[in-house]
Amino acid sequence: MTDNPSSGRRAGIRTGRLSSAEIEQNFSDKYPPLSRPEALIEADRCYFCYDAPCTKACPTGIDIPGFIQQIRSDNIKGSALTILTENIMGGMCARVCPTEVLCEEACVRNSHEDKPVSIGLLQRFATDPIVEGDTALFCRAESSGRTVAVVGGGPAGLSCAHRLSMLGHSVVLFSRDQKLGGLNEYGIAAYKTVNDFAQREVEYILAIGGIEVKSGVSLGSDLPLAELQQEYAAVFLAFGLSGANKLGLPNEDIEGVLSAVDYISDLRQAADKGDLPVGNRVIVIGGGMTAIDIAVQSKRLGAEFVDIVYRRGAVQMGASRHEQELALTSGVSIRHWAQPTKILLDDRVTGMQFERTELNADGKLHGTGEIWSLDADVVFTAVGQTLAEDVLGAAAGIFEHKHGKLLVDDNRRTSEPGTWAGGDCIFGHDDLTVTAVQDGKLAAIDIDRFLRAEKQGDNAWQT
Repeated sequence: MTDNPSSGRRAGIRTGRLSSAEIEQNFSDKYPPLSRPEALIEADRCYFCYDAPCTKACPTGIDIPGFIQQIRSDNIKGSALTILTENIMGGMCARVCPTEVLCEEACVRNSHEDKPVSIGLLQRFATDPIVEGDTALFCRAESSGRTVAVVGGGPAGLSCAHRLSMLGHSVVLFSRDQKLGGLNEYGIAAYKTVNDFAQREVEYILAIGGIEVKSGVSLGSDLPLAELQQEYAAVFLAFGLSGANKLGLPNEDIEGVLSAVDYISDLRQAADKGDLPVGNRVIVIGGGMTAIDIAVQSKRLGAEFVDIVYRRGAVQMGASRHEQELALTSGVSIRHWAQPTKILLDDRVTGMQFERTELNADGKLHGTGEIWSLDADVVFTAVGQTLAEDVLGAAAGIFEHKHGKLLVDDNRRTSEPGTWAGGDCIFGHDDLTVTAVQDGKLAAIDIDRFLRAEKQGDNAWQT
């Protein structure tokens, strides 16, 4: 069985499918910012609940009714301070956080008869003027004389570095990338964060001072962990997941089978998006946010047919229902209950073969034996990332870990004294920017507690 719209219409991978004007329009701001009158009207919809469920649903614990009340009072600076004190990357989170399944889902107005308060847009309304205007809201405490190593320039590392600086500690931040921001810079769909906002937010975070950045340095190959532990008072690991999972099929390295993560990174850094080669018939394997992002962006770059194929159902997809609906309304087809079994090829990929799947009586996924196929000139793999084997090197054995990720306690302490971790490299993480920011904040607070206890001669690691 061959399931394709028309194999004859597949025009191959090439550049320049759309004009510059079309691409600019397709990659404009997903949700334009609120005007002042719109923000005041939306803020007035908040019930300002006591013990607000929206605040409980926020991973960083932002006082959401509080900052909305400050918007109503025209106290934008105070509103931003309320947000950024808990989440220093509140501007980016206002753009990429799945508010529809967190704070806005918990909003008491969220019902069949009403809609939730637009918390994300209000958060952006408050924070954008502060970040873009470089308005200083935070300053460093008196120097503690201690220096902490932070490994990783993504949300967790930046959050930790900023809070440590606020608490008076110096930070040396090591990043394998030339630009800081991690997935905010390299891995988020381009239409979600326009006008180089990720870098403006990084600059705002670094402006507090006390943070030295060393770019182009990778843990393991360039930077042995043992050296960091000897040289610095504490170490925070936030190196993310630099490896990509494979499909495990023969010929996976053939031309036309691409990593979605790598392509999104190229797209985000491209001076002209029209210069990127784009397939006409695209298949995306996976069900998470990355799968949605690469599928929607492929359509916005001019692909005629884009199919997401996922081995389970819509409910089990890692992407939120809101993101799934975005894909569907963007012209993407989502095909559930199918797993890839074979890459079809001549000198490059020509399609994929799939097997129908279902759950057995024990709830385990298995193939039904029914085979079908799709034509494609590009196949994107978006089946998750993993910890690169060489990151920790000889130090890998000293950490407690699970499924290749580091185990930490509630304060983000690892099993290794003097070493904390957060972000995607820790077990149980949900791969959200907002959660990574909270990891960095909690780790910094505990590192501060550890260093002060150590200075007083206490058994700091047991404190």
